[in-house]
Amino acid sequence: MSIKVLHPGLLTTIQDLGRFGSQKFGVIVSGAMDPISLKIANLLVGNDEGEGALEITLLGTTLQFDTDELVAITGGDLQPTIDGEKAPMWRPVLIRKGSVLKFKSAINGCRAYVAFAGGIVVPEVMGSKSTYLRAAIGGLQGRALQKGDVLDSGQFNPISQAFVRQLEKTAIHFNWSVDYTELISFDKTQTIRVLHGAEFERFDIGSQQAFFSKPYKLTTQADRMGYRLDGEPLSLSEKFELLSEGVTYGTIQVPSNGQPIILMADRQTTGGYPKIGQVISVDLPCLAQMQPNSNIQFKKFSLEQAELELIKQEQLLRKLAMGIQFKALHQ
Repeated sequence: MSIKVLHPGLLTTIQDLGRFGSQKFGVIVSGAMDPISLKIANLLVGNDEGEGALEITLLGTTLQFDTDELVAITGGDLQPTIDGEKAPMWRPVLIRKGSVLKFKSAINGCRAYVAFAGGIVVPEVMGSKSTYLRAAIGGLQGRALQKGDVLDSGQFNPISQAFVRQLEKTAIHFNWSVDYTELISFDKTQTIRVLHGAEFERFDIGSQQAFFSKPYKLTTQADRMGYRLDGEPLSLSEKFELLSEGVTYGTIQVPSNGQPIILMADRQTTGGYPKIGQVISVDLPCLAQMQPNSNIQFKKFSLEQAELELIKQEQLLRKLAMGIQFKALHQ
């Protein structure tokens, strides 16, 4: 089973949930910028939620199918079409041999995810299929997709086979889709919840207040490594020497110019700028789907609240997964 890349788009890579356990060696985590959309795409085709899938950024990717494939498209709306007809999102779709799946430009969100039943057959590197572009490892030869690339998909499991049987009886796709609205937002203006960073108290009172009261704009200097923001400059009460420390997805650092930088999926393993905040895990997918020039309002949140929100998110995902399996086996 194979899929040919007719046009790679702006940036399309293979990602899963990341490469964990190797940061002590300086190897970053990588993984999907929006793990919620990746998980749901995989569940919709019967895969394990952490299987590798395509992450398509903003525009342009075109794929030709050399065999029948069961796929799911989630994440931002990049106006996908199948043979010129609007392609459904957030549900299983049977794409026939010879058909072309094309993505245009994003009308909301920033990244779409395409999962294939059986997953994408590429070698795992340090336990992950995720592409780490700067080190040229993972994914397809450690790089973004290029014109002429051919992707192989794996074998269908019983859930995938059940969906295919249903789709062959009815139509190319179902008339239902999963409700993702409690799990992720694609609004152009977002309220992002934040914990105090390790150096929060070292910022002057005016900066502490401004951080949570003034809006920030996401600049065009935004990629898988980090998001540079533009807004009220932040300053320390006094200068101090900070040794490099471990950072993670959603760490908000403030360099000397006072404009915050949010570290994203391809962040470095350590950082030496003072950390004013940490985006809570539940809000990372929303942040990942924001386009340049979008507006962010930070909201103070506690660790206890963040933990409860993460538990709620996991419960919603488990409920969604059970619902998808039920539809596959009993519809």
